Amino acid sequence: MDTSIIGKPTGAWTVTVERGPVTAFANAVGDANPIYRDRRVARDAGFDDLPAPPTFTFAMGFWGTFAEDQPDDPTGGTNPMHAVMGALHGQGALVLHGEQEFIYHRPVEVGNVLSGRGHVADVYEKNTDSATMTFIVIKTEWTDAESGAPVVTEQFNLIARLRK
Repeated sequence: MDTSIIGKPTGAWTVTVERGPVTAFANAVGDANPIYRDRRVARDAGFDDLPAPPTFTFAMGFWGTFAEDQPDDPTGGTNPMHAVMGALHGQGALVLHGEQEFIYHRPVEVGNVLSGRGHVADVYEKNTDSATMTFIVIKTEWTDAESGAPVVTEQFNLIARLRK
């Protein structure tokens, strides 16, 4: 197991949180709360604008990234997570999304511009009688793009199960 990838970057992004994607995400996860659709309801609840539903930050990069706003790629073109998991998948491993954790430092709201930086937090293996399981833990820190204040810290595990 190559532990030299611990600490290596997995990417950097700038995302603008927009109303349409926030509402679409709430619809997709089946959350009918009007706080994700109606600014008056959100403001009455103490928000400046529509808040994003829980876990939205994991998917927001698919909706709110604009090429001209993106920072330079800190991976040098090779994401270590993709390299390790891709190689294991190529050997026949089953790759699974394991655990996911979100720590909110403040709410994510429509109009926010967030900067994200991800890195490999850990990599390790566990052996069973029939397989070797490789775990990669990725941590992404989302901050307010203007102030640098923390907004959300995400952590997730990918697991590759390769039969012996």
